Amino acid sequence: MITPIPRTSLDQWAIFAAVVDQGGYAQAAEALHKSQSAISYAVSRLQDALELPLLVVAGRKAVLTEHGRTLLARVRPLLRDLQALEAQARLLKQGWEPELALVVDLAFPRERLLQVVAELQQLCPSTQVRLADAVLSGAEEAISESLADVVVTAHVPAGFLGDHLLDVEFIAVATPSHPLFAMPGPLETTQLERYTQVVVRDSGTRRPRDEGWLGANRRFTVSSMEASLSTVRAGLGYAWLPAHMTREDLRSGALRALPLAHGGSRNVPLYLVLVKAELAGPAARTALECFQRHVPVSRRDADPGAPADNP
Repeated sequence: MITPIPRTSLDQWAIFAAVVDQGGYAQAAEALHKSQSAISYAVSRLQDALELPLLVVAGRKAVLTEHGRTLLARVRPLLRDLQALEAQARLLKQGWEPELALVVDLAFPRERLLQVVAELQQLCPSTQVRLADAVLSGAEEAISESLADVVVTAHVPAGFLGDHLLDVEFIAVATPSHPLFAMPGPLETTQLERYTQVVVRDSGTRRPRDEGWLGANRRFTVSSMEASLSTVRAGLGYAWLPAHMTREDLRSGALRALPLAHGGSRNVPLYLVLVKAELAGPAARTALECFQRHVPVSRRDADPGAPADNP
């Protein structure tokens, strides 16, 4: 059976969509760098081929008809697929991506992150790796706004898929001289609220959060986990910090875990997201493989000081 040749073209549908999105024929002509007569002719040919009115002019604005609204909704995925196909062709022509943008939640172990980056430099020598840290909603924003190619995040936004990498344990810590240790334990939230809590500022700008903050009267806000650790070491407050960052301080006695009645430690899952999977080039997919290779496969691997599991 011979497939009939379509009576319309994607070029006509793209022009039709531009007229709707830009609000008129003149605006679409300017956006597409075409003459207004070419825009009008393309839309007219489309309507003639379909034998349906798609647009009507009300004043100076082109308004969708009911038929136009229905068909535009159906054709938009086709236009997106075509754009993705063309972008993929450009990537294939170029080979390895010239740049790879990574956004990684600050909770991810820094030593393992550097191992990932070092391996990427070896495997993708022609690709410039751009690395950015993220806190709280910053990683989600990098995904939803397509600001990165690969993201490690504690939360995967709706409409995206992520692979679980690891759980990072956070522990509430302070210096041994902190007044909280002079109180009879276990400690409750009301006792913590009297003292300064060190929190890391959300790197997101759209919907920043205060996750983990207890509402202490005195709050010390810093921009990184390292700054938070330094502030706690200086005796300026308490904080929940990743166990892998506090391990040596806890062993040496420079820091102590707060004896909380509840929530002294909590696990934060981290996920690996390939932001534009349909457009991902070889460097982005290599980055995925590197992250998966350098995550701990057991609790002992995550914490070299942890006791071995019982056989």
